[in-house]
Amino acid sequence: MPIPVANLKPSLEATASEWQARLAEMFERGQFILGPQVAAFEREFAAAMGARQALGVGTGTAALELALRAAGVSGEVLTTPLTALFTGIAILTAGARPRFADIDPETLQLDPDDAGNRAGKKTAALLPVHLYGQPCRIDRFSRLARALGVPLVQDACQAHGAHFLGRPLTDFSPLVAYSFYPTKNLGCLGDGGAIATRSAAMARRLLLLRDGGRQGGQVSHAFGINSRLDEMQCCYLRAFLPHLADWTAQRARLASVYDQALADCPGVRLVKRYPCSVHHLYVIRAQRRDRLREHLAGKGVGTAIHYPVPLHLQPTFRDCGARRGDLPQAEKACREIVSLPLWPYMRESAALEVAGRIREFYQAKR
Repeated sequence: MPIPVANLKPSLEATASEWQARLAEMFERGQFILGPQVAAFEREFAAAMGARQALGVGTGTAALELALRAAGVSGEVLTTPLTALFTGIAILTAGARPRFADIDPETLQLDPDDAGNRAGKKTAALLPVHLYGQPCRIDRFSRLARALGVPLVQDACQAHGAHFLGRPLTDFSPLVAYSFYPTKNLGCLGDGGAIATRSAAMARRLLLLRDGGRQGGQVSHAFGINSRLDEMQCCYLRAFLPHLADWTAQRARLASVYDQALADCPGVRLVKRYPCSVHHLYVIRAQRRDRLREHLAGKGVGTAIHYPVPLHLQPTFRDCGARRGDLPQAEKACREIVSLPLWPYMRESAALEVAGRIREFYQAKR
């Protein structure tokens, strides 16, 4: 039986009665934008993330852009080159300029030492990414931001429910951005995002900015955008949210199965994870990566690459100040990383089969 890299059907089936009831409520009321489903989800999500408030927006990209706007960032934003391109796009759309530091080759997270070395007088904000569901060293980035006197915005688009050192992410900075893209640990059935905050002032600013600068009327009081999480997506999100902890535990068990099955596998380098990871993706570093993917595809095993080209080598970010060879760890990682199948309700036997196919590839004489 084929093993896709992700499969949403089991989660949808397990929660069908819940989201169907929410949808029925929504259609009965006939309100589809900024209604009671959004308001309820914002309260529930904030509580689940350990935040004071959460503001729903149209996408994770918009969440990052609005967080930067709310923080008043307009200069250079230091971030990682190993992330979704939308991290960089959000910086540009906020009117700022992305700058990059290299990654830690063991964890693939933004390296706080390298970031500290590259930060300077032009640095207007730090934007670390909690990549693949694993929190980066946000304690160190928080200290660095304070030393530089600049805002710290966290990209937690892959880290729903993650804590660091037993503390919610909003303890380390007032702006944490999330995405609800369908394949996330907490996803909707379209686009969606949110900003979690512990600052009432930031929450008021974000409410203004997400709705065109309006304050309940038809007059714009600030340069905002039109990006609102809609009622229908919140029907799904409210049904999924109570299951997030259990789904995260399932992901952790599968990641442990992979860890054991691929330990000391020739050609494979496991990525170091902390216990606080929420295991959004299971990523390995693989020799002859593309050949391995062809082998797995031939056996019905899906894979993906998150991400194939570091941001500083993409045409859109050509003015970032970095060229090929400037960020060697990120460049090398992008040639080796591959994401293996991982989703809630996936059988442990499927993970073992995937690991077996990987061992089969490397042990064969080629």
